[in-house]
Amino acid sequence: MVAECTFNPDYAAAPGEIIEEVLEARGMKKVELASRCGLSPKTISLILSGKAPVTPDTAIQLERVLGIASCTWNNLEANYRLLLAKEKDANELKSQRNWLKNFQFHEMVKRKWIPDGRSIAEKVSILLNFFGVGSVESWEAKYGDLSVKLRGAATYTTRRESLAAWIRKCEVKAGAIETYSFNVERMNKALQKIRSLTCEDPEVFEPEMKRLMIEAGIAVVFVSELPGTHLSGATCWLTPEKAMIALSLRYKTNDQLWFTFFHEAGHLKLHSKKLSFIDGAGGTSKDIQEEEADRYARDFLIPPDVYKKFLEKRDFAADSIIELAHKLDIAPGIIVGRLQHDHVLRYDQLNYLKCKFELKE
Repeated sequence: MVAECTFNPDYAAAPGEIIEEVLEARGMKKVELASRCGLSPKTISLILSGKAPVTPDTAIQLERVLGIASCTWNNLEANYRLLLAKEKDANELKSQRNWLKNFQFHEMVKRKWIPDGRSIAEKVSILLNFFGVGSVESWEAKYGDLSVKLRGAATYTTRRESLAAWIRKCEVKAGAIETYSFNVERMNKALQKIRSLTCEDPEVFEPEMKRLMIEAGIAVVFVSELPGTHLSGATCWLTPEKAMIALSLRYKTNDQLWFTFFHEAGHLKLHSKKLSFIDGAGGTSKDIQEEEADRYARDFLIPPDVYKKFLEKRDFAADSIIELAHKLDIAPGIIVGRLQHDHVLRYDQLNYLKCKFELKE
């Protein structure tokens, strides 16, 4: 197999240079060329110096006078102007060193989210390609107020650049997944089935939960957080008919994974498609939408009346927790996590009932 070769020349001949060579070879003066083309000598001089472009009309005239196809002149002109634009763009990108420093560029390269780059301009260009924006100014317009656009992110100390990079990677990954159109009924049925999957191993529950959510119009993706970002999950609408649930598996235990998943699902069930949400280790205060999503996940996994009766018995031994988990058809670790969160158990108690996972990307 022959490897594909990508050629990116760093030089393009100005049309005027080629015209001068042709004139010299034919012994034709600039004044004569101007006369034959019906142009002023000044216009020809500007074209030869590269200060004026070869327009399509001029290209046709040059074809008739010099016998060289008009498309040749058009291509030379386009390539030359493109090279000038690239040189100008590269100079502007060189000035974005401080913007580049805010990203975890090497970590993103290590994870193969982006290719590596040598110069500052090349690295900045790589990041702009990753985000699908044309300039740093465009990036600021789209991602600059990310903490405002994403509910639940306002209290984060995470750099907006790292937050934006994680969200973008999740969106790109989710965008590549084909789903059915979003359907609430199918979502409700899928969530009921997924609840029972909490007892299964990852090789069983992961493909099945993704399949069930695809049928409901939701793409589920796993993307580990960037260092220091403290992100657990996110929810947004990619289109009016396709939603995304992103999970980072930050805490690596099944109680945290499943609570986060159903919390994000709660946002899709309860809240507007115009809103996006991100969840993790933010501040202690939560807005009403976050509290509603918490309540949905909590009550969906362990019904309030069942949980209340269990607390009243005051028997929190491992056997009792396993018995309740079997009755509810959920993993015992979920109940342990709930009891620890409610300060019924210490965070160092019964952790052996939880399952630990490692995210492989």
